[in-house]
Amino acid sequence: MVKPPTRVTNTIRTLRFAHGEMTQAELAERIGVTRQTVIAIEQGRYSPSLEMAFQIARVFGVPLDDVFQYPG
Repeated sequence: MVKPPTRVTNTIRTLRFAHGEMTQAELAERIGVTRQTVIAIEQGRYSPSLEMAFQIARVFGVPLDDVFQYPG
């Protein structure tokens, strides 16, 4: 039986609301991408580069694994 691929999950939406209800547009501006990119990352339709992932974590002031999880 083939196991379905494991997906990276994230807590970006939760972190945005925990940080003064930061909008997707504000986060996008801070990391240098479009709002549509942030939406796609939040929804798990797009996996950011490692550099972008670190930028997102830095915006929230948390370790990378507080933002992105890879269920194993």
